[in-house]
Amino acid sequence: MYNTKLLTREDYENFEIIYDDFCAKAKKEYNFELEPIDYDGFLDSVEKGFIDCIVLYDNHRLVGFLVYTTAISEAIELNIIHCTEQENYISHARELLSKFLELTKEIRKEKIVCYPMLGSQKELIGTVVREGFQFVGIEVLRFMMHGTESKDLFARARITEIPYGYKVVRWEDKYFDDAVRVIQESFKDSSDALFDPRFKTLSGCADIITKVVKDVYAKFLPEATSVLLHNETPVGFSFMNITHNSIVNIPLVGVTNEHQGKGLSTIMLKRSMDEILNNRVMSNVTEINTTTETNNLQALRLYKNLGFIEDYNYPQAYMQTSSLK
Repeated sequence: MYNTKLLTREDYENFEIIYDDFCAKAKKEYNFELEPIDYDGFLDSVEKGFIDCIVLYDNHRLVGFLVYTTAISEAIELNIIHCTEQENYISHARELLSKFLELTKEIRKEKIVCYPMLGSQKELIGTVVREGFQFVGIEVLRFMMHGTESKDLFARARITEIPYGYKVVRWEDKYFDDAVRVIQESFKDSSDALFDPRFKTLSGCADIITKVVKDVYAKFLPEATSVLLHNETPVGFSFMNITHNSIVNIPLVGVTNEHQGKGLSTIMLKRSMDEILNNRVMSNVTEINTTTETNNLQALRLYKNLGFIEDYNYPQAYMQTSSLK
């Protein structure tokens, strides 16, 4: 007999065991880049309303949980579905997902659902399809700081000479409004806007960039964030941030339509990467990573030319608002 419910204090004793099981599998089975927050930190986030957690009991045994949040973006972010019994994985996940959809019924009239199905969660594709989710394939690429493969490829990268009238400079706060304009133009019709509708509006892009430069997602690296100028007007941006002083991420790269096709994104990114590679303060950095769509061949060529290596891919599931169905 199944029982699904929101996590409460009466579940805490049983929940610690299953949360520890998740933490042990987070990197290996779910491809998490960093260790999950500790148990006390997780409970604190639940109690403060930063995240919501649904737990599943099977014959009075706590066997799974689902975590989601509505506090970070305009989407409902489904973060993880974790179940302990592999032989019942699909049926247990189905119960958790059903409860999630029940609890979010009203808010889904206004917000889309996004769900990065990392690692073994790929097994749930059939389950989420039946619930009305759609998919975009996401490729994860890494530039590894240790070893020689990435650096050798970077040293041999094909870089065009920057055309007359263009130059690349580092980020300054005065470029914020221009960044909003450029990123909105670059992403409004992309698949990213399917699972993060903030990209469709200027106000939404302002929220995204604010959270990038104000260290909400990770520590912002203004010195490694590049701005492409054309006749002193910003027309492109490549943002950089860093987590735990060891992993650099490229959250956004965009060039306005009329300036694309000239190799300018490569020039911007090379300047950003040079800053990281040559900065002694960043000697602890182990990798630079980014993501792009699996079918975005232009972006894949851009990153691979600069020494990035394809690591793995995953389905990014999303569900439109119920008002659009």
